[in-house]
Amino acid sequence: MLSAWNREGETTMEISLAGRAALITGGSKGLGYAMAQRMSASGADVAIFARRPEVIDEAVAGLRQTAKGKVMGVAADVSKADDIAKGWAAVQAGLGKVDILVNNAGQSMAMPTGEITDEIWQQDIDLKLFAAIRLCRLAMPGMRDRKWGRIINVLNLGAKAPRANGAPTAVTRAAGMAFTKVLANEGAPHNILVNGMLVGTIRSDQSVRRHAGLVAQGLNESYEEYVAKLGANIPLGRLGKAEEFAALACFLASEQGGYITGTAINVDGGTSPVV
Repeated sequence: MLSAWNREGETTMEISLAGRAALITGGSKGLGYAMAQRMSASGADVAIFARRPEVIDEAVAGLRQTAKGKVMGVAADVSKADDIAKGWAAVQAGLGKVDILVNNAGQSMAMPTGEITDEIWQQDIDLKLFAAIRLCRLAMPGMRDRKWGRIINVLNLGAKAPRANGAPTAVTRAAGMAFTKVLANEGAPHNILVNGMLVGTIRSDQSVRRHAGLVAQGLNESYEEYVAKLGANIPLGRLGKAEEFAALACFLASEQGGYITGTAINVDGGTSPVV
């Protein structure tokens, strides 16, 4: 079934990922968890990577409440090549394949360029660029053999519209967008679709952490007040929801998204000056 009727008599799209296996990095919290939850509830077997075992256990338990397939968690720091190799082997043993790869791990880091040391640059490159490169190198051979694959690279708005003091993240995310286009062109003959999703300001675990940090520095407003103030500067007048971001990821991972590849989609409520 591609569609169903809702109570108002309108057609609604039903997305099924039954028979597919997905790997989502940074999948224990925030956007990663929301994508894992949506894909597992849509029938996919899902593996998540995260660094802390205790957080992974909690996330897996939560995912299993609505999952229609297998769910597994792997402790892996994707900025390290050895962790990626070991984690990949664990996923192959647990799920047997990876049809859908979501490169989501990473956090925003922005500061004046003159303050960015070589060490900070290298850490950001390892986490946000090399992690995706290494995982795609592992995933694409199986996708080519099966003539089916989906790769989603989670980036941010700085990839298209970098701002002052936006490095190193804007630089590594821009490289990630170029990498997305390269892979899309390589994957298309094999029915491997590769897209980027550019994050705007979204209610997630990261926004909660940012608010907590500001409170520690003396901010005197609740999280809801903080969110409302941020939303006032967005054309849609509000922050996005992790569930909305996850819905697009699930669509791109499905058969319904089968003619979309090589694009970078802003998920930002109209914030970006660049289409």
